[in-house]
Amino acid sequence: MNSVLQAEKLLQNPALLPGLKIIGEKILKKERLSEADALLLFEKGSLAFVGALANHVRERLHGDTTYFNRNFHIEPTNVCVFSCKFCSYSRLYAKREDGWELSTEQMMHIVKSYDGKPVTEVHIVGGVHPKMNMQFFMDLMRQIKAHRPELHIKGYTPVELDYMFRKAKVSAEEGMKQMKEAGLDSLPGGGAEIFHPEIRQQICDDKVDAEGWLRIHEAAHNLGMHTNATMLYGHIEKYWHRVDHMKRLRDLQDKTGGFNTFIPLKFRNKDNEMSDTPESSVVEDMRMYAIGRLFMDNFPHLKAYWPMLGRQNAQLTLSFGVNDIDGTIDDTTKIYSMAGSEETNPSMNTAELVSLIKQARRKPVERDTLYNVITDYSVTAVEREVAG
Repeated sequence: MNSVLQAEKLLQNPALLPGLKIIGEKILKKERLSEADALLLFEKGSLAFVGALANHVRERLHGDTTYFNRNFHIEPTNVCVFSCKFCSYSRLYAKREDGWELSTEQMMHIVKSYDGKPVTEVHIVGGVHPKMNMQFFMDLMRQIKAHRPELHIKGYTPVELDYMFRKAKVSAEEGMKQMKEAGLDSLPGGGAEIFHPEIRQQICDDKVDAEGWLRIHEAAHNLGMHTNATMLYGHIEKYWHRVDHMKRLRDLQDKTGGFNTFIPLKFRNKDNEMSDTPESSVVEDMRMYAIGRLFMDNFPHLKAYWPMLGRQNAQLTLSFGVNDIDGTIDDTTKIYSMAGSEETNPSMNTAELVSLIKQARRKPVERDTLYNVITDYSVTAVEREVAG
């Protein structure tokens, strides 16, 4: 059924709450949802209701197109000066012998191992190590660009950057300017967690606060850089905390237009200080993605990070507003596998990703980091050769 007709049919249900019907009509009219609307969707919206509306918005924006990219990760260290209760990845600096620390030479070896392979992006993110300062990473990026100038460097969360900038005694604006000049092309979305201090003080009190996180992304946007944004959901937060978080992101996007993608991240409870906190259900995961798509109306893309959700659940999100399932990730990224993600060896090649998207009756399109189309895999190789 056409997504518009499906949404309109839902609104004709006589049992539908009046408030939900008003929200549905807003969506069909392309009107912005309020914070109260989003909270009502979380509290009263059924999976079928929010899913149908989110799929309508997804198809209105992107049709069946589902993006992925070819990337690889470098995780410089899991040694960290901060102690976040939800983190299963880092090792405190005092116990750094239990973790790993990569040298510049080791990281360049990883980069060079992809020579001749059609990757477009290196994603650099890890713990906050006091010896891996701003100069250390600027030198690394210069070496990467000297070796492979076209490789897009997406790296460093505001948690890492804030620490680097404070140690270097530079402002967010000056720090971002220097990092960009050294080769940094864009920022990932990590470190956002939940912005509201009521939750942040309980789960990650010692790292950069919401204002600092947003300031660094705004500084990047003002330099013409694009960034992503995340939200860690499904732990001790309430629905209104999620709405507050998304509203702050939406407000900054109104101001700068620099965000590419919103990425809800599912809390995993393995081997961390919050292991007694139950994880969200698959139904709640799908509702989160759907409501994210409906509320974040100025974000072009909604991404599901498939190594965290697992392949089948990531595939399912494509019916709940998601139009991007991240990359091939041709390495074994440890951040989520150590937290108990569905994927203990999160690697998929291009053929596997294309197949996964096609199985969901969507159109697989390889993109670069900035969503420029590289290859449309919905057409045959012969058709691509003729068109090219």
